[in-house]
Amino acid sequence: MSKKWNIDMVRNIGISAHIDSGKTTTSERILFYGGRIHAIHEVRGKDGVGATMDSMDLEREKGITIQSAATQVHWKDYTINLIDTPGHVDFTVEVERSLRVLDGAILLLCGVAGVQSQSITVDRQMKRYNVPRLAFVNKLDRQGANPYRVTDALIEKLRLNAVMIQIPIGLEDQHRGHVDLTDMKAYINEGDNGENVNVTEIPPDLVETAQKYRQIMIGKLADVDSAIEEKFLMEEEPTTEEIRAAIRKGTISLKLVPVLCGSAFKNKGVQRLMDAVTYYLPSPAEKKEQALDLNKNEEKFDLFPDPAKPLVALAFKLQETPFGQLTYMRVYQGKMGKGDFIINQVNKKSVKIPRLVRMHSDKMEDIDVSYAGDIVALFGIDCASGDTFCDDRIQASMQSMHVPDAVISLAVAPKDKTAANNFSKALQKFRKEDPTFRVARDEESNETIISGMGELHLEIYVERMKREFNCEVIVGQPQVAYRETISAAADYDYTHKKQTGGSGQYAKIVGKILPLPPQEDGAVFKFDNKVVGGRIPKEFIPAVEEGFKEQTVKGPLIGFPIVGVEVQLEDGAYHDVDSSYMAFKIAAMAALREVYPQAKPTVLEPIMKLETVVPDEYQGSAVGQINQRRGSIVGTTAFDGNCVIEAEVPLTEMFGYSTDLRSATKGKGEFSMEFAKYAAVPRNIQEELVKKYQAKRAAEQK
Repeated sequence: MSKKWNIDMVRNIGISAHIDSGKTTTSERILFYGGRIHAIHEVRGKDGVGATMDSMDLEREKGITIQSAATQVHWKDYTINLIDTPGHVDFTVEVERSLRVLDGAILLLCGVAGVQSQSITVDRQMKRYNVPRLAFVNKLDRQGANPYRVTDALIEKLRLNAVMIQIPIGLEDQHRGHVDLTDMKAYINEGDNGENVNVTEIPPDLVETAQKYRQIMIGKLADVDSAIEEKFLMEEEPTTEEIRAAIRKGTISLKLVPVLCGSAFKNKGVQRLMDAVTYYLPSPAEKKEQALDLNKNEEKFDLFPDPAKPLVALAFKLQETPFGQLTYMRVYQGKMGKGDFIINQVNKKSVKIPRLVRMHSDKMEDIDVSYAGDIVALFGIDCASGDTFCDDRIQASMQSMHVPDAVISLAVAPKDKTAANNFSKALQKFRKEDPTFRVARDEESNETIISGMGELHLEIYVERMKREFNCEVIVGQPQVAYRETISAAADYDYTHKKQTGGSGQYAKIVGKILPLPPQEDGAVFKFDNKVVGGRIPKEFIPAVEEGFKEQTVKGPLIGFPIVGVEVQLEDGAYHDVDSSYMAFKIAAMAALREVYPQAKPTVLEPIMKLETVVPDEYQGSAVGQINQRRGSIVGTTAFDGNCVIEAEVPLTEMFGYSTDLRSATKGKGEFSMEFAKYAAVPRNIQEELVKKYQAKRAAEQK
């Protein structure tokens, strides 16, 4: 290591935001000012180079970030590990994975659009993993930029205790820098790339505004820090050091979100953002982490970033490279060196680390050792994303990452026999690196079905098959992931009896099925054994549960999984010779098939939360389009000649929406969507779906 490892001087941070908020541009500037790159390139590869953090060809072409790239920069005396995360909602698993291993984050917001749907998603993910954050209001050079309004939106929409610690000097084409409210100095970026930061007195016309916002800031700090509160009540001025210590305390304890401002594209405010990362975000030693002790019934225990303690490291990202699989790891406890043996806690396999590297986007630097608190990458390790690695002194697992359900499926097939081998290789690789990408085989149609988080998510993988695996594929129509449920209780009484010479099969079960309300743990099936007096021997009860559960995998109505069902087993009978585990399992499967139509089965469809932004003059046609798609408008807000329409729309109605929106708004409309909930389909649509499924079954059975 080039620098001595001092954990207090380390920051593991990510930049999370809505698509097109300027995230990759901000990362580029951080790399530039931190001395990692010596020229600045713009995101959409117009100069043939493209942004450094966007290392896949596909990313440079589309101007969106798909895979988070990790890189390390040095700023003043600090080491900053920077994870660039995707902003498009279809890639939220990448964002979640990154947040899991970060100690702090920058929530990047567009100074014009402010808090958008994806900002809300990202913020929810940050809350889930208790990630302290700074907010950076970017793009202040754009027409209509207003950081004051964006700060209000953080408070109202995200319910964050947001406090401005900077105010802008000029906006739009007059934007020159900012006033830092902690030391009441003006910071103005100069030079071709904004590399010179000129510290000067506050412009006279801004003094009053600066004093007003400084008082607001001190008032908010008084709520989180007793020393500031005392001075506030005594009407004494706190020092810069006291203010910064209070901001740090409030940020790390998640009671405060400091708001900074600037324009990464115009090279304004990024160095002070880097200073703020070192001032206010925690070091790995300050963020509490826990693991589950596998020897003590998964009891939680605290991890300490001490290199002398047993190793605990988490594999949070996989990438295929020309040199083999690259595994990104966060070391939480202990240390990990080249040549060390580490044990995968999932399969208990011991592996030797052949090569340890520090990543800089897609370039790498070999290192010999990495300590607790560091983020590194390894070659030659076979594992899945989310696996925990330890040395032989401990058996532990980090909490598994929350993985959302897929909402959309596609049938895919290789175009010809030569592509078939690469096709299966590609699917295997993608499944390993992305837990939200699922692959299944439809037994009836014999098709390969891929499922994911949205159209773009699956499109990217189809495209990657062509690019990375030279595999042309035939793609079917997108299929929505419907669910089936019941809306009424119904009694079952079923006897399974079979006599074929020798020992037969016998099982009788009696009980009811009833709708299961949403459960806190997300369970969609519940089995309740109410049998008393040994009417069914204990060893056969699990067979009944297994049979019912297996039958819910594919519902009889339209062939989709059944959710929200509680099964009560109340009575039954058995035969000393003819009853068996299998007999009771078969009885349960048949009982559910028989009773299901009486329980008023209903089809559920995924409903998406849609946010559409259009110029004011197109509001009418945009709302009309949403209404035509069975959408319901949740709210509309206006800003600077634009209208933001929030709606809930069934996913099945969203195919082709981007094309329709573009043509209706002459290319000026934008939208983003994410999964919101499942809801019952209208009766006429349910009848259509049932008819289609029955026709398909009839055709298959001919």
